[in-house]
Amino acid sequence: MKIGILKESQKGERRVALSPFITKKLVEKGFEIYVEKHAGESSLYTDSDFEGAGAGIISREEVFDKAQVLIKINPFNKDDLKQVQRRHILMSQLHHKSSPELIKAISEKGATAFSMDAMPRISRAQDMDVLSSQNNLAGYKAVILGAYEMTKIFPLMMTAAGTITPSRVLIFGVGVAGLQAIATAKRLGAVVEATDIRSETKEQAESLGAKFISVDNTGEASEGGYAKEASEDYLKRQKEAVNESLFKADLVITTANVPGKKAPVLITEEQVKKMKNGAVIIDLAADNGGNCEVSKLNEKVVVNGVKVIGTTVAPESVATNASELYAKNMYNFIMHLTKDLNFKWDLEEEITDETLIVQDGVQRKK
Repeated sequence: MKIGILKESQKGERRVALSPFITKKLVEKGFEIYVEKHAGESSLYTDSDFEGAGAGIISREEVFDKAQVLIKINPFNKDDLKQVQRRHILMSQLHHKSSPELIKAISEKGATAFSMDAMPRISRAQDMDVLSSQNNLAGYKAVILGAYEMTKIFPLMMTAAGTITPSRVLIFGVGVAGLQAIATAKRLGAVVEATDIRSETKEQAESLGAKFISVDNTGEASEGGYAKEASEDYLKRQKEAVNESLFKADLVITTANVPGKKAPVLITEEQVKKMKNGAVIIDLAADNGGNCEVSKLNEKVVVNGVKVIGTTVAPESVATNASELYAKNMYNFIMHLTKDLNFKWDLEEEITDETLIVQDGVQRKK
């Protein structure tokens, strides 16, 4: 089986879908690997690193021509699809629930596509779950970014000149990114609070040292390990419950996303205006509409002295580690799907069934 690794073309993206280490493991298993020239340079992987691992370094056009399986991190774009053929099997984060036009275009090509972000939240799939591996790094990086933007330090510090009180951090969303943000902020000495629609996350947040802000979620639920879209009543009650903590916070990190839908607005412009002068909001859902009403993707917006920074859960700024983890997820997924260098196509098996979005031009999932 011939596998092609394409260079990410999305603006600001620095990751690559396979690392030289995983490339070597796949080559040892008998796979042929072709990597687009300079695909890993932003992740500090040189072409010679991939060549040393047994991969061929070729042009983008040649990757499409030689490979049967094409692997990316971000969705295939219009230029990619011009070169996609019926024989191709595509693997990337397709965001199929919110990208019907992309799925339709792939179907029209007669190709086959697996969506890495459709991985079921089950124990057997944990080592293939790219959302978890990438969000974990994003949660860490959000705290570091916040620390850089703040004009205060996180920990309690007693000095001859006086005592510095610890910073207060509030985290919306206790998923993978939120949990790592809690852990990182606590390690740095902050006082941390967190809130989530899913009551089952209370114990997880508290186990890492955060105070959990409870809101009665009767009638609300989670779906497949992800939070469902909350009702207007719940959002109103959550707003009232967290306002006291929000207005005292030095750093706020929002991580709430609903698969296939716009991110819920958890912090309004009115609330931002009531926050402390100098407070910082890191909105990890900015590419999906944002959890903060005033956030803009890849921009810093200042409202009444409050910095609102819109970013994403894609941790491009730690591209080396992010690429390593994504590559390990891909390796485990490929090993799961294949036997003797051929796809098993076991559609009765949950992981295959959930991630296989298009097969031979026929859309399977919506």
